[in-house]
This record gives sequence, structure tokens and C-alpha cells, in this order.
Amino acid sequence: MRLCFLVEERYRHDGMPREVIRQLSDWGHQVDVVRPGDSLIRISDAVRAGSHDAWVLKTVSGGPGLTLLEAAAAVGLTTVNDARSIRGVRDKALAAAIGRSRGLPMPTTYAAARPEGLEKIPEAEFPLVVKPSDGSSGRAVRLVPTPGRLRALRAELAAEGMLIAQPYVPNSGVDLKVYCVGGELYATERASPLVPDRGARGRRVPLSAEVAAIAAEVGVVYGLDLYGVDVLLGPDGPVIVDVNDFPSFKEVPDAAARVGRAVLELARGGGARSGGAVVGGRSEGAVVGGRTESGPSPEPPSEPSPQPVPQPQPSPEPVREPVPGSVPATATGRMTAAVSGGR
Repeated sequence: MRLCFLVEERYRHDGMPREVIRQLSDWGHQVDVVRPGDSLIRISDAVRAGSHDAWVLKTVSGGPGLTLLEAAAAVGLTTVNDARSIRGVRDKALAAAIGRSRGLPMPTTYAAARPEGLEKIPEAEFPLVVKPSDGSSGRAVRLVPTPGRLRALRAELAAEGMLIAQPYVPNSGVDLKVYCVGGELYATERASPLVPDRGARGRRVPLSAEVAAIAAEVGVVYGLDLYGVDVLLGPDGPVIVDVNDFPSFKEVPDAAARVGRAVLELARGGGARSGGAVVGGRSEGAVVGGRTESGPSPEPPSEPSPQPVPQPQPSPEPVREPVPGSVPATATGRMTAAVSGGR
């Protein structure tokens, strides 16, 4: 297959997507890399129909890469993820509105074009978490304890563009990150950007059935296939605080091979993935639905996968085997009514 990866300079040396590109090349696929931030691109030629089997985006939120991906989608090329779905999560104000309207557990979200607008938020909502609407990787996330502190940050926040603010969710200071790749879910934990001195290192952790169902539903609501979900375990239950397209997949076993296989599956299916989300293997023995599953998957041969929850229709093509012993979670499939309008 011939694939085009759009990669910003910031991610040029990152394991994700560099290792995925290397893996796909080792498998005999042609991978072209375009750096939209540093290149003069003759866009009419770059996105001509039939040029590539799929386009894959790994860029910063405010960069030009998404425009190129949308141009590719406009002429009928397959994109990973769906270009309209990516737009729906990269604008965090839009993502919050979509998620809340579809019943996802997300905090109340305020949006303002200027920091003065946020100063109208009722004092009872403080402390607030304030961040740029187009932020990524924890950039410029601030815990604002009082209205006075918010006013003091006015000049600093003015440089961030569109802002969102959410009431702070009390938690342990550790974020739960759930990744979905190839229909499999993996949970990791890391220190919150709000309390970086907490000392929690990234590591794989058990994924409860409740959080697995929420993470799988995120794929349905936003129309994503490769994504990450940031979850806080608050006093009233799990709360989604961020959704990312094509994240780092840190701590996911054999991440490069898993992401590479997922990209190929989507390219062959025209951007539509068959089957539902399952909880991935864990060497630490995560408990899901009262059962303990263990063991990361080896490099899988092309074998039938376990039967997922029967929502989307299975593809007539063979489906590569996910993790041995995987248990079904909520099915995601390629249900894109909320953002992408289907494919």
C-alpha cells in the first residue's frame, strides 16, 4: 500500500509516528512523509485522487496539517482518523459541547475569546481549570483557585487565543489515560499536569468495566478509530477531561506494530473499521467484568478475532486476532453521526 503521513516538525523525532512509519516500511509498504509546517506544497497535486491509499495525521492542533488532511478527504481519499472527527476533538470547546450533548461524563465547560469573558464565571464554580481551546500535550493548563487569581492572569491568558474553563474535579493527582488502537483498549496512568511533582510515572494499570465502556463510547460519539481519552476518577465517578486523535500510545505493548496494523486495516476498509472495542492484554492482570485477563499479544498472525458486542456488521475480510483472552467492551465501530456525518 502507499500511505502519506503528515508530520509536524515537533513530532519528527518522536517514537510516534516515526516507529510506525519504520514498521510499515519494513512490511513492504511505501510511506511518504510530508512536513506541512516546513514545506511548500503544491496542494492540488499533493491531494490528487488515487495518490495514496490513506493519509495519516500527526500534527499539532493549530498547525496546517489538518487543512491538508481535509483537502485529501474532500477529493475522496481515506484519512486516519476521519478529518471531520479530528476537527471535532481538536477544538476543545466543540468537543465538550458534543460530548455533553451525547451523554458523556464531562464537566461543565465555559468558553471565551478573551480572558475577561471568563471573569464572569460564578465564584461558586472555582477552582477552575483553564486551558487553550486548541491546546495539546498539557500545554498551558492552569489551575486557577480564585476569581482574583484569574484576573491576575489576564495578560498571560490573552496570548492563548480562545480559552475554555471547567470546574476542577477533585482527584488523586493522577490522570488515567485510555488508548484505543485497532479496536483494543489499554489503560495507563501518569501524573496530572496540574500536579507534576506527584511522582506518578507512566505505567499500565487495570481498566475497569465502567471506564472501558466510557472510552469505547468516545469512539462512537466522535467517530474516531485511533484515539486517547484522559479520565479523572472524581468523587462522583469517572470524568472525561480530554480526547486526543492519534496520541502517543505510551505504555501500549508493541505500539508501533499495533498502530501500523490499525492504519492498514482502515486504509483497506476506506476508513471504516469492522468489529467492536475490546480490552487489550495486560501483563499486570487487569480485572474487567470480574474476570482477570493477562498477557500482552505477540505479533499476531491473520486469524479470526473474538466475537465483539454485535453492533456494527463484521467485515467479510479476515480480522487480525487481537489480544488472546481479550474480553468484549462496548462496541465502537465507525459510527460517525455526531461529528463526521458518516463516510
